[in-house]
Amino acid sequence: MLDQLSLLSFASGGWGQALLAGALVTMSLALACLPIGLPLGLAVALAARSRKRLPRAWATTFSTVFRGLPELLTLLIIYYGCQIAAQKLLAAMGYEGEVLINTFLAAMIAFSLVFAAFSSEIWLAAFKTLPKGQLEACAALGLSKRTGFFKVVLPQLTRIALPGLSNNWLSLLKDTSLVSTISLVDLMRQTNLAVSVTKEPMFFYGVACLGYLLFSALSGRVFAFIERRCSRHLQGARA
Repeated sequence: MLDQLSLLSFASGGWGQALLAGALVTMSLALACLPIGLPLGLAVALAARSRKRLPRAWATTFSTVFRGLPELLTLLIIYYGCQIAAQKLLAAMGYEGEVLINTFLAAMIAFSLVFAAFSSEIWLAAFKTLPKGQLEACAALGLSKRTGFFKVVLPQLTRIALPGLSNNWLSLLKDTSLVSTISLVDLMRQTNLAVSVTKEPMFFYGVACLGYLLFSALSGRVFAFIERRCSRHLQGARA
């Protein structure tokens, strides 16, 4: 047992530093998807509620495609498709060199699109539970549609959508393990490398399990804190 634990040391021959670096890549990738995926998902939900046919058609197509495709297939299409498209575009402009797309950027785009597609359904469900008189009340107070949405509607939508968004976040966190297929050195990639070198699959896969469970537990604490913050006015009203 002590021999196995020594494999996690940060000294020469240990895999502690490599696994920690991979864990940081995993968390960095998941967090980098939020600033794109959350607002894009909200935009898709707003487009789905539009009275115009074109935005509704775009929202339906976007949601259907990226919720229907396996995450791995989306990742591979974005990674290789962007490289091929960039190569052909630059070749048409006279550039003959090889084009390589950054693996982290490709993974961030792919998972952001998937996260946006799934979160759009959460936003839509939140819209349905919101009282219809909210915007009318904003207009009666003299607020513009933009101000009313961001100051009145969006905070309520966020509070209602948080439980569903937290589930989407956990799915996103687990999906990041797929980036090892495009050679991005995340926690799962480092674990596979450690297994191939040390021939200790159960030990290192067990360590990876603990790592992902730790991420999930910390995420649960963060979302619980955010939910309490968003619902503090309701607690005050009950008191």
